[in-house]
Amino acid sequence: MNESRGRLADYITMVVVFLMGTGAVMVFSAGANLSYEFELQHFYDFPALRQVFFFPLAVVVLLAASCIDYRFLRLREVWWRSPLAWALLVSIALLIAVLLPGVGTQINQARRWLRISVAQVSISFQPSELAKWTIVFFLAAVGAKCGEGMRSYWRRFLPLWALIAVVCGLIVREDFGTAAFIALVSFVMLVVAGVKWWHVLTLLPPGVAGFIAALFQASHRLGRLTAFLQPEKYSDTIMYQANQSLIAIGSGGLWGKGLGQGICKYGHLPEDTTDFVFAIVGEELGLAGTTGVLLLFILFVSLGLAVAWRCRDRFGRLLATGIVLTIGLQAALNIGVVTVVLPTKGIPLPFISAGGTSTLLSAAAVGVLLNVAAHSDRGSEEATSYPQDS
Repeated sequence: MNESRGRLADYITMVVVFLMGTGAVMVFSAGANLSYEFELQHFYDFPALRQVFFFPLAVVVLLAASCIDYRFLRLREVWWRSPLAWALLVSIALLIAVLLPGVGTQINQARRWLRISVAQVSISFQPSELAKWTIVFFLAAVGAKCGEGMRSYWRRFLPLWALIAVVCGLIVREDFGTAAFIALVSFVMLVVAGVKWWHVLTLLPPGVAGFIAALFQASHRLGRLTAFLQPEKYSDTIMYQANQSLIAIGSGGLWGKGLGQGICKYGHLPEDTTDFVFAIVGEELGLAGTTGVLLLFILFVSLGLAVAWRCRDRFGRLLATGIVLTIGLQAALNIGVVTVVLPTKGIPLPFISAGGTSTLLSAAAVGVLLNVAAHSDRGSEEATSYPQDS
């Protein structure tokens, strides 16, 4: 491996491991409050302890995924020989299953999880996270295989958007934020893959109509948007969590109150271990801590885009771009919500927020990015020589 490329992969690994380590520490700090009575026999029931367990597991997943040749994920001439085609079918099947009463598990008035029981341990899995990454990988594979064919409106663009619409339609019923995020990432991926701009513009009318319909499907979604536009009117109701987030960040000052010394986690800030854990970072580590997390994400995006820029294989380039944009955009949206720049959406902060599905799948995606970096110096000839079918 070229030495500079090797260093690039090492730097990405260090940044991501540091982010995951920071997440484990901050989730543990946010979850270690008076509302929990820890019992070791119920270890997995506590978000704080679960995240400590997921941290080393995610590192193992990252390293294992980095050893698998990313070119194995290419689309084959026969669709049923393509791993990504099967992954997409499984994702859609799981999205359907999670909506079925008695199959999907409802948490916080939303049915987004499948609960798997192993002995006395109950594990929750979120199919929408798998669908998100499957769509990103699948669009990269289609873009690489079709090349200039991506500029075809009827044969490529519309069928792909029909597929994306099916996935988002299954998710939006219970999770508006993730569905909107997948649509946004898909839009960016298709633009990067080479679709024409006027193709995208034709989706604006049905897209706006679908957005409005999704808002009116559940009253709380329209309420959140209204409260965001009129925060002073809903300060004690819908905007309570957002206001508490600002209080937590503002009270941290420059250096914070100290790790574990925050008080907003004692019932003042709901979702303190998940979507709003960045506010706990601000309260306990101050501006220095939040700036450090921001710089780590900026560094990750910069290093990841460097991998994409140096990769001479179209599939590897699109794959690396998709992985970096997905994590970078998700981090930007979460931080925007926590700082009340954006309305509440329920999107976790990658590597930092509690959540096994998100952490492990994101780690696996970064492992694929590391493999792209490892192969990017071997030339386009080797990249294109990988068998398309077998």
